[in-house]
Amino acid sequence: MGFLGIHASAAGGVYNAVEEGNALGCRSIQIFTANQRTWKTKEPETEAVKRFIAARKESTIKYVCSHASYLINLASCDPEKLKKSRDAFFREMKRAAALKLDGIVFHPGSFTGGTREKGLKTAAESINKILAKIRNFSSFLLIENTAGSGSTIGRSFEEIEEMIKMVDEKSKVGVCFDTAHAFAAGYDIKNRYDEVFREFDGIIGLKYLKVFHINDSKTEKDSRSDRHEFLGKGKIGEKFFKRLFADKRFVNVPMILETPEPVEDYPRVLRFLPEAA
Repeated sequence: MGFLGIHASAAGGVYNAVEEGNALGCRSIQIFTANQRTWKTKEPETEAVKRFIAARKESTIKYVCSHASYLINLASCDPEKLKKSRDAFFREMKRAAALKLDGIVFHPGSFTGGTREKGLKTAAESINKILAKIRNFSSFLLIENTAGSGSTIGRSFEEIEEMIKMVDEKSKVGVCFDTAHAFAAGYDIKNRYDEVFREFDGIIGLKYLKVFHINDSKTEKDSRSDRHEFLGKGKIGEKFFKRLFADKRFVNVPMILETPEPVEDYPRVLRFLPEAA
C-alpha cells in the first residue's frame, strides 16, 4: 500500500498522532508540532518526545513530517513579519530535530507590498539563513506548491525551481506536491497526467519530489482557490488518484491525506490502491 497516510492530530501530545496513524495502519503521517494559529509556541516536553519516538518505533509508520505554521511568511516584505517568520521557522526546525522528523512542509509565502521576483528571492534567503543556524540538520525542508491566490508564491513549477536554484544547500530541500493546489493553479492533472509530471521533471526534477498531499478539489482547474475535497468527490476525480497510487515512480513517496476528515476518509481511500482496484 505504499506510504499512504494522513495528517494526524497531536492534540494532547505529539505521541497521540502516532497512535492515531498506527490505528489506521498508516505508513506515513503529518503533524503540527505546535499550535499553528499563534506565534507563541511551546517546546515539546522531554517525556513527550521520548514517548513519540518510542511509539513510532513500535508502529507501522515509516515517515513523519510536520507542517509549519500558516502564520509563517518567509517571503514577507515587512521586516518585522519576516523576522518573526524566520524565528518561528527556526523553532519549528528545532522541534523537528528533537522529534527526529523526516521533513518540514511549508508554504513559501507571499510578497504583499513588493514584487514576485523579490518574494522568491526573500524566501530563498530565508531558507539559507535558517539552515545556516542549524548544523547537521537531517530533515528536508519541503516547499509546498500553492494554489496561487493573490500575491502568494510557489504556484508554478518555475517559481519553485527559481527558489531552489537560489538555495545554497540544495540537498536539504525538496517539494511537497499538493494535488488540489496544482489543479487550482491551472495544472490539468485530471486529463494530462503524463504531461504534468513530465513538465515537473523537466523544470524542477522528480528527485526533488519528496512527499504528496493528496486532496481532491472543490473548485475547478485554474480557480486559484485552495479548497480540499474528499478523494473522488471533487473536480479532479478518482481516476487521477488511482493512477497516482499505481505509478511505480512514486511507490516510496509518502502520500498524506489532507481531506476534510482524513481519519474517517482513510478506509474509503484504501479502495483506490492498486491491490483493491
